Amino acid sequence: MATVDVTREHSLGKETAKERAQKMADKLAQKLDAKCEWQGDELTFKRSGADGSIQVSEDQVRVVVKLGLMLTPMAGMVKGEVEKALDKYLA
Repeated sequence: MATVDVTREHSLGKETAKERAQKMADKLAQKLDAKCEWQGDELTFKRSGADGSIQVSEDQVRVVVKLGLMLTPMAGMVKGEVEKALDKYLA
């Protein structure tokens, strides 16, 4: 089992960052058929073989993805996609 953990600082404020995290999650849900749900300032997502969360604070967004055994070889690609998405949505 592999874990991808990426944190990005931002200057958007918590509410704007949450809105952008939601947009990112909407894309994720559509692309990966993942189920997403907010619990306070943390958005959790789950699909077969992977689950994780997007944690939003006043000045940071942290994405943690836990990959199951079958998806572990794709950890590098998943990390790259998460970094690209964070760069795009937090710009």
